[in-house]
Amino acid sequence: MTFLTAQTSLAKRLHARLDALMPEPAGAQASVIEAMRYAVMGGGKRVRPFLLVETARMLGHADEGALTAGAALECLHTYSLVHDDLPCMDDDDMRRGRATVHKAFDEMTAVLAGDGLLTLAFELMARDEVHPDPAVRIALVSDLAKASGSLGMIGGQVMDMTVSETDRSEKTITDLQAMKTGALIEFACVAGARLAGADANTTDIMRAYAQDLGLAFQIKDDILDAEGDAEIMGKAARKDNALGKATFVSILGLEAAREKANKLGEHAKARLAQFGHEAEILRDTVDFILSRDK
Repeated sequence: MTFLTAQTSLAKRLHARLDALMPEPAGAQASVIEAMRYAVMGGGKRVRPFLLVETARMLGHADEGALTAGAALECLHTYSLVHDDLPCMDDDDMRRGRATVHKAFDEMTAVLAGDGLLTLAFELMARDEVHPDPAVRIALVSDLAKASGSLGMIGGQVMDMTVSETDRSEKTITDLQAMKTGALIEFACVAGARLAGADANTTDIMRAYAQDLGLAFQIKDDILDAEGDAEIMGKAARKDNALGKATFVSILGLEAAREKANKLGEHAKARLAQFGHEAEILRDTVDFILSRDK
């Protein structure tokens, strides 16, 4: 199976699974459920659930539980986007090629929709269908909480919003993005290994792969913000510079940032050497991340 075939197949399966798992709008809470559905069913690259499902498959675990775990992860990731877009955060009007949730609905509904997706993520991850062993499900819930909390994604967002520009260095921005962007990508690969019952060495390899990939992913995002086409990306471009944010591009320059991303990509692919042909799709995922235009 090629990367494109695998990605297209996963996107279709994930969309159907999300549609089945999301509550239906009804009653007094209908508006917030509509907003939750609007946010999570609006497309996107689905990189994190893809990494989770593909890691599990590569390691010999291809049951439907991984897809539900991927849906839970996508709910949590989407919540973070809904809140990132709020006026008190990045104040964005467009996401995934259409109006952000607070623009399509209102700010109160967007906050609550994000909260709803966050809590739904943990409900889904704890379901029996994810894995028959409750110890595995508990580990996944615990890992996801850590990856998305104050020492992970939320902590990185706080740094991004509050650390002064003069205090930012390459190390600071690397640490920030390892939390803000990298933590959920790392979770995806480690979760796939957990579902497959991988040993500690294999899990550590997948963690290292994800850390390289996560940083390359963020550098590519910074490059796209600096030179990308807003219509293709489906969101605002050149916003980081306007907000005075330090990025890999502002610190290293465009070409040095591109070179760093490419080197990280090569490191990520090299991590997978022992898996041979079975890792071809995950190696191709690196190329997809680095060559994307949105």
